[in-house]
Amino acid sequence: MMEAISKDDTSIDWLEEISTWVTSVHDLKRLLELIIDTATRVLQVKAGSLLLLEPKDGKLHFKVATGAKRDVIKDHAVAPGQGIAGTVALSGEALLVPDVEKDPRWCRDISEAIGFETRSIACVPLIYKGRILGVMQVIDKRDGTPLRPGDMTLLKSYADLAATAIGNAHRIAEIRQENRSLKEALAHQYRIIGKSARHRKVMEDALKVANSNATVLITGESGTGKELLSRLIHRESPRKNGPLIALNCAAVPETLLEDELFGHEKGAFTGAAGRKIGKFELADGGTLFLDEIGEMIPGMQAKLLRVLQEGVFYRVGGNTPIRVDVRVLSATNRNIENEVKEGRFREDLFYRLNVVHIPIPSLKERKEDISVLVAHFIEMFRVERGLAQLTVSDAALDKMMQYDWPGNVRELRNALERAVVMGDGETVRPEDLLISSGRSVYPGLQVGMTLEEALNVFKKEFIIMNLEHTDGNRSKAAQMMDIQRTYLSRLISKYGLR
Repeated sequence: MMEAISKDDTSIDWLEEISTWVTSVHDLKRLLELIIDTATRVLQVKAGSLLLLEPKDGKLHFKVATGAKRDVIKDHAVAPGQGIAGTVALSGEALLVPDVEKDPRWCRDISEAIGFETRSIACVPLIYKGRILGVMQVIDKRDGTPLRPGDMTLLKSYADLAATAIGNAHRIAEIRQENRSLKEALAHQYRIIGKSARHRKVMEDALKVANSNATVLITGESGTGKELLSRLIHRESPRKNGPLIALNCAAVPETLLEDELFGHEKGAFTGAAGRKIGKFELADGGTLFLDEIGEMIPGMQAKLLRVLQEGVFYRVGGNTPIRVDVRVLSATNRNIENEVKEGRFREDLFYRLNVVHIPIPSLKERKEDISVLVAHFIEMFRVERGLAQLTVSDAALDKMMQYDWPGNVRELRNALERAVVMGDGETVRPEDLLISSGRSVYPGLQVGMTLEEALNVFKKEFIIMNLEHTDGNRSKAAQMMDIQRTYLSRLISKYGLR
């Protein structure tokens, strides 16, 4: 193999070339040019070219070439089976032709058209994961001698490198397209639906603040769509190509919240077998959404404030400062200003988080949006379940308009989904909706209970209702309740549910 390398091209130089190719993989055209240029120089040939199969016409097209005719040759194409290159592309077998005049497969059309005299050719296929992508060929030694088997060995090495680069580039292009399609699908799935004046005001404020780097505090009752609004702000911001990382502060035990936010070093505590990257690092260059920020204990509030002020934090058990570029969006269903007055939430942190405040109205405050939301969810269920004729009766819609929806949009969607699942698959009727037209009263509540007892009764009944709705599937129930599955499992154990 090395007999074809000149004195000026040592093996170290060759390795340096390869390292350059690897770091240049993001630019496929430049990478292929480097490969064919180096192959031409190392093999000491007059010309080299790389031809790729184009799906549109099924022909081999010259993508990169060296030699005196490198520009004009790119205007030509070769059909599979035509000439030496076409034969190699069709068979997948390499060919070494010391004298083209003695080989019946030789086609002189292109050589004559560009005025290039050819005597010998070495041509190898570009194969990636069993698929032929094209061919690489070199023509005529500079010293006039025929190309030799040793040249073929080295040419195959370059061809393998080129094929891998092309295959990876195709895969990266596919992944990028998949990501674009996924983002478009998610954008459609996470649309915020409404037509009321209050809904329009929320949307206008969100789009205004999206182009800034300001922190945003989103407030509203559970189920109003606070996380959806954070997704919209991120999607419309200059950070849209960066990550959006979400953390529900209420769903993480107090002792683990610091670890979730900042990560830890190996050996930081018992069980820390390796380094863990926290949410702040994961969100670097993008957006971090902290839901239920009002549940954060004072100690963690102080640490969060320090990160917002300085942009620097330390992993648990670490001494190395870590600097990140993260925009923080936060949300709560609490009256956060009252929490500040009562001393449960730091005033300085509140002002840091509340540069822009966007309150989301409850569904009972924008009832004109109910019909729009119902139409949206019904269309979604039609597609998901293949129920082309699915409709909602006027009586059912009237029942939904009369209900106050304490669980807001999330409750509306869940109620509709249950009605579709348990109904006849054609029309949602009033009796399919497990809601009352008056004020909702949860079973088991009675005068004389303490607030804590009442909350426990509600949580237990709420968990049972969602588990029954999902046939005991904890993951689906947790998703519907907007909590982590591990937190749901702890609640099931706490209340002795089976």
